Amino acid sequence: MSLRNSVLAAAVAALCAQASLPALAAQAKKKEATAEVAKPDPTVTIPEDLQPKLQGLAQAKREFVTTGKAARFMPTKALLERFRNSTPQEIEAMIDAMMSVVEQSKYHDGTDPGSIPLNTQSESFNSWKVKRPTNLDPKREPGPINLSRYAGGRGGGIPTFAGAPVAITPEDLKAGKVDIAIVGAPLDMGSGYRGAKGGPLALRSMFGASGNDMYTMVDPSAELNIVDYGDIAIDNMSTERSMEHVRAMVKEIAETGAIPFIVGGDHSLEYPDVAAITDVYGKGNVGVVHFDAHYDAGDGYSAHAITHGQPVYRLIKEGHVPGKNYIQVGLRGAWPGPEAFHWMREQGFRYHTMAEVEKKGWDTVMKTAVKEAREGPKYMYISFDVDVLDPAFMPGTGTPVAGGLFMREALPIVRRLCAETNIVGFEIVEVDPLLDPSYKTAMNSNYIMHACMTGIAMRRKGITQEHFLSPLSTEHNQPER
Repeated sequence: MSLRNSVLAAAVAALCAQASLPALAAQAKKKEATAEVAKPDPTVTIPEDLQPKLQGLAQAKREFVTTGKAARFMPTKALLERFRNSTPQEIEAMIDAMMSVVEQSKYHDGTDPGSIPLNTQSESFNSWKVKRPTNLDPKREPGPINLSRYAGGRGGGIPTFAGAPVAITPEDLKAGKVDIAIVGAPLDMGSGYRGAKGGPLALRSMFGASGNDMYTMVDPSAELNIVDYGDIAIDNMSTERSMEHVRAMVKEIAETGAIPFIVGGDHSLEYPDVAAITDVYGKGNVGVVHFDAHYDAGDGYSAHAITHGQPVYRLIKEGHVPGKNYIQVGLRGAWPGPEAFHWMREQGFRYHTMAEVEKKGWDTVMKTAVKEAREGPKYMYISFDVDVLDPAFMPGTGTPVAGGLFMREALPIVRRLCAETNIVGFEIVEVDPLLDPSYKTAMNSNYIMHACMTGIAMRRKGITQEHFLSPLSTEHNQPER
């Protein structure tokens, strides 16, 4: 091995050992940020003492350092310090190694497949989503079907969401004048962790989604017609192929006037779910309150256009929801970084991080977020990623982040949003029952869903008071001793 190749190999090994996570791909600059915090400048100024060591480099290699591209591999300060302790030949070998990795990471036409080939000759190509002909079923009148064997109490029969009757066709929804249709979407290939496909089954098997709400003394099941609409078929070999059918099924529900409640499944579902809602109510007419530890508007960090970290970006890029109609709640952790926050500001996002909660207190943040939603567009959608909750309350999720919301904080804001705005869709995603040997993940997820159903029931009852709480459950009315 030549001296140069030996240095190159050593440089690659050292860089791999010290590499940090790849930086979020820089977003295209659309306008100057008006924020008080300056936008990060990736430009690197070479210190005078290092100029002699780098003066012999080709322009492209110098620019790789000065434009900040090398920061993908290690922080600039650490890289410059390594340059100080290296010879010009070693520095060039390090830069060559980094540039080689960047080049190899790109798509190369003629070498890399630009798409995943499918067997279009298969007679079962679409069998996973073809609906059963209704004339093969026993004749019946359209309408919801109660699957419970017993007249009262929990248990018995076949488990359903919220213990509700089942509907399987749009005609059932129309005939039953259904207000809320809860549908499962057992998809988990858009996440790096498998198991979220078990979310719908876990929520059906657990209590918490039905009954009286003590905070308001409103029982959603008594005020609304709620059904279990079964599960949406998923091609478990392809997230991309599944998106179109999920979108069609959510649209099918919304077109009947029922509110779709989607139980995931991972957060890649937000793209087809929200797109379906805008198919019905119009692009630009729907606002989204997005509860999540992560902002899920990543772009360019993956070869896949649909993952659980990218649905928000795609919805905005395709014009379904403008940034000004997005409200983010609960962001925390290491992702995203400064560039993404500036991008959100430029797009008009309203975001409320856990850092803001620490600074201002939850009550203030909740009031602000609800006010923003009330002043938003006519139609609102809630996307609730369970990792917005602290892992103490939600251990069964693939990407937990410490320092999240408590259930005592999540329940009132969800209930208020669903009572004080015009909700046309709701989803709860990233429930992974395989990661929770207890029942708290499924139970708490059901309580979140129940809070939204309570809010919708309150709105239907004409309860318009902001943050209404029942005087019966909040005041005992006994004389003071």
